[in-house]
Amino acid sequence: MTRLLASVALAALFAAPAFADDQVFPAKLAGQAILPANTLAAAPADAPDFLKTSGKFTTPDRKRTEKLGTVDGKDGARVTDIKLPLAGQPVQGFSGIKTMTDGTFWTLTDNGFGSKATSSDAMLFLHQVKFDWASNKVEIVKNLFLSDPNKVAPFPIVMEGSNTRYLTGSDFDIESIQPVADGFWIGDEFGPYLIKVNAQGQLTDVFSTTIDGKPVMSPDNPLIQLPGNPTLKNPGFNLKRSGGFEGLAMSKDGNKLYALLEGPLYKDDGQVESVDGHTAIRIAEFDVAGKKWTGRTWLYPFADKGASIGDFNMLDETTALVIERDNGAGTKDRACADPKQPKPDCFEAPAELKRVYKIEFNDANAGKTVRKIGYIDLLNIQDPDNKKKAGSKDGVYDMPFVTIENVDRVDATHLIIGNDNNLPFSAGRAVDKADNNEFSLIEAAEFLNAK
Repeated sequence: MTRLLASVALAALFAAPAFADDQVFPAKLAGQAILPANTLAAAPADAPDFLKTSGKFTTPDRKRTEKLGTVDGKDGARVTDIKLPLAGQPVQGFSGIKTMTDGTFWTLTDNGFGSKATSSDAMLFLHQVKFDWASNKVEIVKNLFLSDPNKVAPFPIVMEGSNTRYLTGSDFDIESIQPVADGFWIGDEFGPYLIKVNAQGQLTDVFSTTIDGKPVMSPDNPLIQLPGNPTLKNPGFNLKRSGGFEGLAMSKDGNKLYALLEGPLYKDDGQVESVDGHTAIRIAEFDVAGKKWTGRTWLYPFADKGASIGDFNMLDETTALVIERDNGAGTKDRACADPKQPKPDCFEAPAELKRVYKIEFNDANAGKTVRKIGYIDLLNIQDPDNKKKAGSKDGVYDMPFVTIENVDRVDATHLIIGNDNNLPFSAGRAVDKADNNEFSLIEAAEFLNAK
């Protein structure tokens, strides 16, 4: 298979024409449902006692603490109103969503408390949910906890010695979801891996990642072997931490998966991939029937101030929705006077870029750059009917969250959007309160139909 980064392909890959990312489309809030931040689920009855509480390793020095509610949740210098450890498993960190034909949605809780080191007691689970736009409530229809009873994971898991072998946030960092007839495909950030679980949440497949014939490795990959000599320069990985598969889309016929990295690949010279001076990340194609990467990829370039993607879902065979964001949180009216000296009563780096893009990628631009058709601005969603239950701007709904990680089309004129509240660490709606899980129904017909 021809490698896209071979010298004969460099010009085609990186000398792409300037991309259009300045076409903004109108969007209107049509409904909102909110799940309170401190929503917990009991661990399954057959789970070890170790998993009945969570967040025991979130102390600054990573030493265990068993006493509930003794560790502050913090967003930088700001302390939130929820403390760790928790009596149960948090239903939070929603990081990928898929609309189902029965009116429900599938989503998932990501790896837990922000890192591999802090999340060994955070259970990995999926959620089937319903939204009542009239009462503004989220109903959890079902929680599906993930496990590895058949020892499919290619490395020792945290609960290796248990009978039930539940998976935790120190095993995988699950960030994106695609339900299928016999279970779920899930994108992971640690490997990064593409993983499959059956309808019972049991692990059935784990696929490592290859792009351009080379392994893609994160520093959290459990199989990585770092050099023993500290004077050696090669780190052994080519992707930053938390740069793995944040987005996972599926073709309309179900034959292909499209996995989207959150961060750029690092080339042999230490530079990141880019297009016209803009950092670019990869979409990699996976053949479902063959259970292998096809070798085809596309480059997704960030806009000015763009830093990460949040979710990724197909609209049809060639167009898709992608959340793009900066790393800011909070509103400019509460910005700290000096960002270099953050205080507990202000936002150090207010949100500036939170968008949902419509993109096009196909056979014609394989190996090149996706076409950005345009976007809706998640900091400026019109709310003339006063549908919002959160936010303070008159006539406008905004999402000033650091991570917004859920987007999918609901029908011909609406999409759903939701934040990842990183419980209890993210506070973008208020300076001192952990963010709730806000799901919003957005009317954006012109955007969805744009060509």
